[in-house]
Amino acid sequence: MRTLAFDGRMGAAGDMVLGALLAAGADRDALAPVEDALDVEYAVASVDRSGIDATRVEVLLTDDHGAGSDGDDGHSHDHGHDNGAHTRAEGHGPHRSYAEVVDIVEGMGLPEPVEDDALAIFELLGEAEAAVHGTDLDDTHFHEVGADDAIADVVGAALLLADLGVERVVTTPLSAGGGTVEMSHGTYPVPTPAVVELAERADWALAGGPVDAELLTPTGAAVLAHVAEGVADLPSMTVDAAGYGAGGREFDERPNVLRATVGETEGRLRRDDITVLETNLDDASPELLGDLQRSLSAVGALDVSVLPTTMKKSRPGHLVKVICKPEDAQRVARRLAEETGTLGVREHGAGHRWVADREFETVALSIDGEQYEVGVKIASDADGDVYDVSAEFDDAAAVADATGLPVRAVIRRAERTVRD
Repeated sequence: MRTLAFDGRMGAAGDMVLGALLAAGADRDALAPVEDALDVEYAVASVDRSGIDATRVEVLLTDDHGAGSDGDDGHSHDHGHDNGAHTRAEGHGPHRSYAEVVDIVEGMGLPEPVEDDALAIFELLGEAEAAVHGTDLDDTHFHEVGADDAIADVVGAALLLADLGVERVVTTPLSAGGGTVEMSHGTYPVPTPAVVELAERADWALAGGPVDAELLTPTGAAVLAHVAEGVADLPSMTVDAAGYGAGGREFDERPNVLRATVGETEGRLRRDDITVLETNLDDASPELLGDLQRSLSAVGALDVSVLPTTMKKSRPGHLVKVICKPEDAQRVARRLAEETGTLGVREHGAGHRWVADREFETVALSIDGEQYEVGVKIASDADGDVYDVSAEFDDAAAVADATGLPVRAVIRRAERTVRD
């Protein structure tokens, strides 16, 4: 499986993600849609960070933009972040609402998968800001992360990830840094409140240090919260390319870089994002419970389980648990309420499950001169390595009835035919 692995021991900012992706082989020309839409230019240069040759990316406003180009006055666009994400003259770009940023991204004419990723990242940023300030998402206003250069970071990262064509993205624990940082609302300890909110929504782990400076910015955290799985260590992989994205600041004896490694990892199960819905029932008939698998699957349920339980006043009841895709949760919950009459459905953010790739094959069995067909399910990992073969019981039972053979014998013959 083609995998991109980030090494986050010096944190991550939007510009560092861009630099790391370019250094790992992404095409600079893939960024053209953002430059055309926002009248900006990505300035890409090779810099030295404590002996490491790294790629530095800065977003410059073109003359057509009407604001001149970025100046290095020490202010950074990413909540005052000390890791040196693109320096710019303070106040570049308006402070936009979440809805305004969405309109800008949707107006860029991006490929649908890239637009979906960019919007998902901004939704994470909006939810984090809303949680910090106690506002609704639609009422949330971005400050630094709503400026043109921050939008260029997010959309640029989505474009470069698509260009690399990786199937999996992972990151080691991300270092947040330490000390305090000056923000538009005052002085805060590192990590900043928005970064903490984003880490809560992410799959990766957050670490402190190793220097007293802000290393992980909201933009960097949001990009990786959307695209990356957390791993304790870099996975075993055959390396095809590697590169380093540079932060703006330099630290004594510590290279301020984000490393990206691209290569092939060993086969594994496929990651599938899910959520879990559940409700308790104390008055459902057996017929209704037995039909839930059919009725809920029709609106997107991936799996339905009904478990006996004990409810208040020691009354017997049932716990219904439903696995579905996050985007189908509201529809499935509504059907569950309609079918059962329950007054409430709980949702648990399970995150993801690991699933096999599945295919079905129909095999022909010759028994006493007659041909019979049996469906067989084949399970394989992401590299196509088969690890399980299972005959469909109902098909095997029908053949057993017709031939007088035991069902187990029919199952063994069907599965052996596929394996052979």
